[in-house]
Amino acid sequence: MFQAEASGRTVPEVLDGEFALDNGPLRDFARELAVGCDGVRHDLDAIIATRSESWAINRMPAVDRNLLRLSLYEMIFVPEVDVPVAIDEVVRLAKCYGTDESSKFINGLLGRVADDLEAGVDVVAKAHEDLAARGESSADVQYALEGGKNDVWEEPEDDYEPLPFGADLGDELTGGIWYVEGPGTIEEDDEDVW
Repeated sequence: MFQAEASGRTVPEVLDGEFALDNGPLRDFARELAVGCDGVRHDLDAIIATRSESWAINRMPAVDRNLLRLSLYEMIFVPEVDVPVAIDEVVRLAKCYGTDESSKFINGLLGRVADDLEAGVDVVAKAHEDLAARGESSADVQYALEGGKNDVWEEPEDDYEPLPFGADLGDELTGGIWYVEGPGTIEEDDEDVW
């Protein structure tokens, strides 16, 4: 799944060719999970995008994103895998392959989803409703993942003036957040998006 995302191919395209961990045959169950995740990736990404409290989906590590997809797929679409088992397995993988914070982040997000599943919530429908309430869609999430949209930066208003980076700005910096727009400039945003 990671290799498919990194190379811009589908999971079946990767599995039909040579893939990074090609040490013998891939177990049928692993293949089913990977192909299944890829088939509902837009739904899984909608869930991740609406449940993540600290990372925009396009800014989170790709390992975390793919581990979340895998576990969510098992939790929602594979009835023979118990929800606590799916979470435990992916948290252990996150400890091995993710960042120092990955396992806590993944556990927290999946725990919120597990609570909703236990309460009988259709988490896929809820994710799409939550995106619509924000004026977004799963297509917007995919566009962000493909590098077309940065969830932190919004285009400035017409009257926005870039200021030279490192300039003596004094009191002009109060009242907003300043961003590096590119080499040599900074800009202010009136909203605190962090």
